[in-house]
Amino acid sequence: MADHQLLQDDPHRRVVRVGGTVRRPVHPWSATVHELLRHLEGVGFPYAPRFLGIDDEGREVLSYLDGESGSQGWAKVAEDEGLAAMARLLREYHEAVRGFRPAAAAGWAADPGMFGMGELICHGDFGPWNLVWRGSRPVGILDWDYVWPNPPIHDVAYALEYVAPFRDDHTCLRWLGYSTPPDRRRRLELFAAEYGLDSAAGLVDEVIAAQEAVWARARRLAAQGLQPQVAWRDSGVLDAAAEHIRWSRANRHLFE
Repeated sequence: MADHQLLQDDPHRRVVRVGGTVRRPVHPWSATVHELLRHLEGVGFPYAPRFLGIDDEGREVLSYLDGESGSQGWAKVAEDEGLAAMARLLREYHEAVRGFRPAAAAGWAADPGMFGMGELICHGDFGPWNLVWRGSRPVGILDWDYVWPNPPIHDVAYALEYVAPFRDDHTCLRWLGYSTPPDRRRRLELFAAEYGLDSAAGLVDEVIAAQEAVWARARRLAAQGLQPQVAWRDSGVLDAAAEHIRWSRANRHLFE
């Protein structure tokens, strides 16, 4: 049909645009995500899709956010303007959810959902591919499936793995949109400052801790038979993630 556009043809998570809406499969924890999206709408946070209900095929219905996303996001953060804007958006999101506690009993993806002191609902997958961009400005945040309670520094560290980035020069030049090898320490410090941290001290340890937490979560989801984590395990993606953790440990001097 003319008003249907396939956005993601993953056999485990098929995403379709229908007019001004996006239809996505639901998960066991989706009710929690929907409550979060309703909260963000209620407080006037403009960068999240609106939850519009469940359609007759059992898919969640979200408002469509127009702009560039996915693989197009990598080049947006290679320059300082996009990097700084991403950090400020993350801070704005954290301010919007500070103190919010959902009532839904659906829980979270591979997490018991208990809030500790100083924790909030982290996005859990705050990378440049999950932002909607117009030029160098992020105007939306996508893919809320992996929100979970954590200290806000978790989202900062998660983002820094990809935007500092915690990858070798070949990967930066070949795949991530850099014209020259990045000054990783400067980029880490810029992101921290734009987010609002007083210091970048300790952030390398936080990045490694976030890498380990996300890797462990993916392994738990795979052990539960959930997709796409099973496919990640079987195809070697989780092994590659373990190698990224080893690289971060061996190359921390590039960031400190």
